[in-house]
Amino acid sequence: IAEVVEGSMEDYEEGMQACVEAAHMWKQLPAPKRGDIVRQIGDALRAKLQELGRLLSLEMGKILAEGIGEIQEIIDMCDFAVGLSRQLNGSIIPSERPNHAMLEVWNPLGIVGVITAFNFPSAVLGWNACIALVCGNCVVWKGAPTTPLVTIALTKVIAGVLEKNNLPGAIFTAYCGGAEIGQAIAKDTRIQLVSFTGSSKVGLMVQQTVNQRFGKCLLELSGNNALIVMDDADIKLAVRSVLFAAVGTAGQRCTTCRRLLLHESIYEKVLDQLVGLYKQVKIGDPLEEGTLLGPLHTKTSKENFVKGIEVIKSQGGKILTGGSVIESEGNFVQPTIVEISPDADVVKEELFAPVLYVMKFKTLKEAIEINNSVPQGLSSSIFTKRPEAIFTW
Repeated sequence: IAEVVEGSMEDYEEGMQACVEAAHMWKQLPAPKRGDIVRQIGDALRAKLQELGRLLSLEMGKILAEGIGEIQEIIDMCDFAVGLSRQLNGSIIPSERPNHAMLEVWNPLGIVGVITAFNFPSAVLGWNACIALVCGNCVVWKGAPTTPLVTIALTKVIAGVLEKNNLPGAIFTAYCGGAEIGQAIAKDTRIQLVSFTGSSKVGLMVQQTVNQRFGKCLLELSGNNALIVMDDADIKLAVRSVLFAAVGTAGQRCTTCRRLLLHESIYEKVLDQLVGLYKQVKIGDPLEEGTLLGPLHTKTSKENFVKGIEVIKSQGGKILTGGSVIESEGNFVQPTIVEISPDADVVKEELFAPVLYVMKFKTLKEAIEINNSVPQGLSSSIFTKRPEAIFTW
């Protein structure tokens, strides 16, 4: 549907020089004025919410409701950042010296680099850029190489707002590109902070590179998220929540539910209901109404799903439903539930697909130990009606 030219290193340098120049002016603009620019960006995105949401769904593969919802996340972050622009307060601290006080003032870092992933090609930008901009920083953004249309569309909207206000477009500098541009951002001493979202493997390399030049890092990396269902839980609510937490975005969220821990007394009941729901999931065109599961993002993602299922079976995993590629055009796979031991090595890894591992426990203590037995962090949840279980968890 489109051809996109990726940025060269010459393009990168040209963009960075313009960004450095713009940073001198942007940081001098009063914070509430910067907040007003971000407010206008939010309004411009709001005016194109449906179109941008459809583009995101088309390019990334998530269902339309999620695509629109993700653009709404940037709009919400713009609204939040506008309020923040009038709250960048410092403290006045008493001094031990007579008739003296210490005044705390927060200054912009300068330029913030934002490297985002394919699964949330716009929301992650919003979480970082809106805050960075109101705090007086210019933003250098590298979107995922497989979602360049979203990168271009969002950049055009933001550039339009800057141009309307007679501000340099380089305040928000964006690149379409791959690892070469990402490495340049990580190495560039002109970029004081690098925010990276992606795999733990690449995140570690980014962190090491940025640390070598004493830069700052923000990292959101792999997740291996567990959901605990206690014996007193509202099972209907839990089952419905697990379905979307595990199947939504085709299991390609960093916060996807990957491990479902069920109390032994309700294990069969929950599993029966969940397997039944999985078999009813509508798979297909993410732009069609009623579709719950779109395709995986790339052919490589589909191949990783097939390899993952083979490893799961080799380590004693029992496929309860799904487990296969859907033979059709596109990268469609079946939503999958696997019964497996929490000690299996494959459970300790993040398979970026709609694969849910189900495990049984006897006590909350055991459930928490299983929850914490993987190297990845990120999110965790519990379904129970007992306050003491919530606070223990």
